[in-house]
Amino acid sequence: MTDRPWLSSYPQGVPADIDASRYASLVQLMEESFSKFAGRTAYSFMGKDLSYGEVDKQSRAFAGFLQGLGLTKGDRVAVMMPNCLQYPIAVCGILRAGLILVNVNPLYTPRELEHQLKDSGSKAIVIMENFGKTLQQCIAATPVKHVVLSGMGDRLGLLKGALVNYVVRNVKKMVPDYSLPGAVRFNDALDKGAGRKPQPAAIGPDDVAVLQYTGGTTGVSKGAVLLHRNVIANVLQSEAWNDPVMQKVPVGEQPTSVCALPLYHIFAFTVNMMLSMRTGGKLILIPNPRDIPAVLKELSKHTFHSFPAVNTLFNGLANHPDFNTVNWKNLKVSVGGGMAVQGAVAKLWLDKTGCPICEGYGLSETSPSATCNPTTSTAYTGTIGVPLPSTYLKLLDDEGREVPVGQPGEIAIKGPQVMAGYWQRPDETAKVMTPDGYFKSGDVGVVDERGFFKIVDRKKDMILVSGFNVYPNEIEDVVAQIPGVLECAAVGIADDKTGEAVKLVIVKKNPDLTDAQVREFCRANLTGYKQPRVVEFRTELPKTPVGKILRRELRDNKK
Repeated sequence: MTDRPWLSSYPQGVPADIDASRYASLVQLMEESFSKFAGRTAYSFMGKDLSYGEVDKQSRAFAGFLQGLGLTKGDRVAVMMPNCLQYPIAVCGILRAGLILVNVNPLYTPRELEHQLKDSGSKAIVIMENFGKTLQQCIAATPVKHVVLSGMGDRLGLLKGALVNYVVRNVKKMVPDYSLPGAVRFNDALDKGAGRKPQPAAIGPDDVAVLQYTGGTTGVSKGAVLLHRNVIANVLQSEAWNDPVMQKVPVGEQPTSVCALPLYHIFAFTVNMMLSMRTGGKLILIPNPRDIPAVLKELSKHTFHSFPAVNTLFNGLANHPDFNTVNWKNLKVSVGGGMAVQGAVAKLWLDKTGCPICEGYGLSETSPSATCNPTTSTAYTGTIGVPLPSTYLKLLDDEGREVPVGQPGEIAIKGPQVMAGYWQRPDETAKVMTPDGYFKSGDVGVVDERGFFKIVDRKKDMILVSGFNVYPNEIEDVVAQIPGVLECAAVGIADDKTGEAVKLVIVKKNPDLTDAQVREFCRANLTGYKQPRVVEFRTELPKTPVGKILRRELRDNKK
């Protein structure tokens, strides 16, 4: 499918290709924005605004501090923080110092954190004090020599910052006791670095910018090596893709994006932080997207145009009684990623906001965006859209041959956003890269004649019932249409007769929903072997911090 049939579906003005060589590094991109947009607000967090000029000054001080520790080009620095002002300051400082960013999930256990710090060879870590105890339990076994500790309120100003830190520590009791001798406080690090002029690092497009660890669903967590040019390419691809609708932001109104996804996740890192940096936008930082009332309260104070999120967040917001306290009228683009967007959720979101969810698709290994629905779409397509500019997709069978249109195959991706490989894992890299430079995603998809791709499922999530392939996404899409269902997940369980059978786990929206009603709906809408053998009701589904449903935990939990 190398002739790119999808180009005919591109909105007017979106180029077939982007010029990924426009910037030599992310540092060049950032510094251009720091000077161009110095007076504009870059980040808004808990009522405090931080301008591009302030991010410039503070990140330069942080770069000076890191170089003062003796860290040199190519050294790895881990960042383990939720969304807060400290995150972009730290990240911009790390990159400006010529160092490599290692994004860390703040909810990691000591075992998971130890693995990532050892595997990446991180010499320093910037960490929120809430997770100090986790680090304390594993730091001795890691190469980390320098710890920078931050409190949630550290950049909110003297009075407000002290109040927020007091509440987090003493009222909400979110900071377990820890001991990290020799750790430097974040604000002290900035003060120390302010007097040091950082040495400009000679960084080029082929230098490593980020080690982005994959979820580790296929065994041990691996670091996707993202070069400066990979992330730059994806920023420019995303910008070109959003342009048809973002051009409709009134002149003089700063483009504003909601950042409710965690910045350590590649989706938010590229499509929120770096894209906003490139366009001179404002980012509304949401520290905890699971606290739906707090998210709505914060959004009610802002005018915003772009909202990247996952299905569970769109669903949680749209079903909340306070939804209409927010003005959604200025929303130009809602991008769904990270997991499949369900038809029922997309319909509800469109009904309530007037802005359709454009579902996209990507992975840590692709920086992340590979495909997206046109932002000019007026309806939910049920597909992941078409490949972005400069991106090629094809579907492969188990022998690596391209399958015909309409047949399912493994999605393989080629483009300037595809990673350089897995960190120090040539064997694992070889497993996922084809000889002609395509990355094999592990996702099974189909494509139509127009070049619109649809994910059928993850290879490993597929349920095999009596030799028939059953894809959980399909079952979940059907069950989500039942009026009394809030959330659902389908997984395979062992079965003596059929090898595997379908187990369905449901969170109710209506307490009166019964097992019999669910089964009746499934009988009417799903063929025999796809119908659930077991229906289980729960108060919540296990999820990753990003909101992806953890099917693996539901499978392991044999209840």
